[in-house]
Amino acid sequence: MAGIVVVDDRSDPRLADYARLTDVRLRTALEPAHGLFVAEGDKVIRRAVAAGYQVRSMLVTQDKLAGLADVAEACSGPVYLVSDEIAEQVTGYRVHRGALASMARRALPTVTGLLVGGPLAGHGPGAGPARPTPAGTADHARAGEPGWPRRIVILEDLVDHGNVGGIFRCAAALGVDAVILSPRCADPLYRRAVKVSMGAVFAIPYARMSDWRGGLAELRAAGFTLLALTPDQSAVPLDRVAAAGRVALLLGTEGDGLSSRWLAAADAAVCVPMSAGAMALGVDSLNVVAAAAIACHELARLPR
Repeated sequence: MAGIVVVDDRSDPRLADYARLTDVRLRTALEPAHGLFVAEGDKVIRRAVAAGYQVRSMLVTQDKLAGLADVAEACSGPVYLVSDEIAEQVTGYRVHRGALASMARRALPTVTGLLVGGPLAGHGPGAGPARPTPAGTADHARAGEPGWPRRIVILEDLVDHGNVGGIFRCAAALGVDAVILSPRCADPLYRRAVKVSMGAVFAIPYARMSDWRGGLAELRAAGFTLLALTPDQSAVPLDRVAAAGRVALLLGTEGDGLSSRWLAAADAAVCVPMSAGAMALGVDSLNVVAAAAIACHELARLPR
């Protein structure tokens, strides 16, 4: 352990990683650029460490230090001990869980690297960028060999961090193998996304597309059937979908849903059937996280 450092000045530059955590615009620009993210609370911090993320530093209040003593002991960076008041003044909110950790990000795999570059390519302790794809690995993936992603969720332009975190939690809990993000999707490692997911963002491999316009072509080339989830009740009900093999579920942005381009590119449009009574009352759709949970449950029943 580098050592416990008592800090009693909210303007101390050593606490810069934790400054103004409620300023979404600042943090979403600062954190990826500096290669860090912030984990909050004992459980999430432990899950990040277990997933192989390196702890840069910790910010802990006195009442939480004992419960994180083993993590603090193993931390190669400083452990800043602060009062509740200093923690609130630095972060901009009352840190109810009393513990934050600045974690080092890891390089993400490319979409192709994740899907056909090797079993769960680019994820695991110390993982870096995906390596070039060896010849024939796409065939191994399509053949259903263990470890290759077979059920994935693709998010198009979801900008709410809580929704992204919630979908990661659903995906991890219901057996989805990987998540793919469009270029404009919210950051899964932003503090709120990590918190809502309860650390599930560390449990499921993911990659970010570099090209929204041509991104789905990579999925099709990897042998995936593309299912576009829509509130349109004329679409195929999820419980009647008969796709087998590699299947990708497309989920659209809050409110507007999937773009017309992605809907047209899908192999089939699918829906969660709504009750006639609900429809009559104007309840014609679900929150994207609720819809994702139902859809991921249905994906699990499809033949692999």
